[in-house]
Amino acid sequence: MSTDLYSWGRFPRAPQHGHRCVWLDDLPAHLQRVVDDHASSLPYGNGRSYGDSCLAASGEVLDMRSLDRLIEADWEHGLLKVEAGITLAEVLKVAIPRGWFLPVTPGTQFATVGGAIANDVHGKNHHVRGTFGRHVRSFGLLRHGQAQITCSASSNTSLFAATIGGLGLTGIVHWAQIQLMPIRASQIDTTTVRFANLAEFFALSDELDEKHEYSVAWIDCLAKGANTGRGVFIVGDHAQYGSLDTGQRARFSMPVTPPVSLINTLSLGAFNNLYWRLHPAQRTLGRSAYEPFFYPLDRILHWNRIYGRRGFQQYQCVIPGANAEAAMGELLRAIAEAGLGSFLAVLKRCGDIRSPGLLSFPMPGTSLALDFPQSEHLQSVVFPRLDEIVRAAGGRLYPAKDAHMTGADFRRAYPAWEQLESLRDPALMSRFWRRVLA
Repeated sequence: MSTDLYSWGRFPRAPQHGHRCVWLDDLPAHLQRVVDDHASSLPYGNGRSYGDSCLAASGEVLDMRSLDRLIEADWEHGLLKVEAGITLAEVLKVAIPRGWFLPVTPGTQFATVGGAIANDVHGKNHHVRGTFGRHVRSFGLLRHGQAQITCSASSNTSLFAATIGGLGLTGIVHWAQIQLMPIRASQIDTTTVRFANLAEFFALSDELDEKHEYSVAWIDCLAKGANTGRGVFIVGDHAQYGSLDTGQRARFSMPVTPPVSLINTLSLGAFNNLYWRLHPAQRTLGRSAYEPFFYPLDRILHWNRIYGRRGFQQYQCVIPGANAEAAMGELLRAIAEAGLGSFLAVLKRCGDIRSPGLLSFPMPGTSLALDFPQSEHLQSVVFPRLDEIVRAAGGRLYPAKDAHMTGADFRRAYPAWEQLESLRDPALMSRFWRRVLA
């Protein structure tokens, strides 16, 4: 038995006892033992969910990380069948040299395939390919006290839809078949330009998103006045020539957790100003290896320790298109006025490609994601103000990143929650689900 598993944000600080399963054949008996001893549990992958959606209400999780094997591969058609504990990095390591890539990837390659399904992750190309769930062909699902079943768009369809984005509550996904996308090279051809304010971001997005596979922007969330929303806009496409190289970058590690957060207004102000000025004022073409383009923070192992012992919370929302520019301006002004900020604040447009999942987060509109050191002021003053803006604009928060959303806001934003609850495995319960249904 492993101990001391946490969410990535380390808030709430609720250590989990991990019950590790090594072989797929042992999983039914393994689940039965944990439920017999603790009444309920929850599957836990690699701990990359930020809030409490990956934390079991009982504190006893099924540690799936050892189920990390490649089961079957059709390299002619890019179909891969894998155990659910395999990480996206491990998938890419075998797929890229054969000319295939993940059609959708989040901002970390250290999430597991099971976690990517449970949170229906999205990436920089949501406007082109939608969410991860659209590329899942089938998966195996184990529900407590029942025989294992296979779910797909044509078999056990209700559970297929509820499990994609279902936060691990419908059963244990233990294997999945995913469709990869073909590539000619592992490098990304990019265009980069800085912009002066939020209006310029939306103008660039309107012009460039439809022309490129990937699109994302970094935002200086401390900028005020005429500079509110200034940032750096990056679009990219898979290169048409080059190598199919998976060469790993040198990685650094945050060796210890400091007593207090190293992220503060002074350090952020200097960093944000320098980062913005280092990027070109005119559109500049470039080429990037895939890792720094998709996963900039993965180079720093244990980067979450930077926020100190109290941890941090990420605030990620999506605002419908018609209200996005005005609401994003309000959000950024509120954040700047509070003197808070994030050294990696991400702004991007989401497309209108519908997910097969019931509780998928993206909607047609604009998404903003920021990290904040945990504090009482954040919880009691700042987040309620941000939530008010999101609520009034018809937006919603991302459960995979959340540790504070009210039950009323969750149920308003995700009306299909009742369908998920009706299909939830009674033996599975997270702290998040208990909180938002209380």
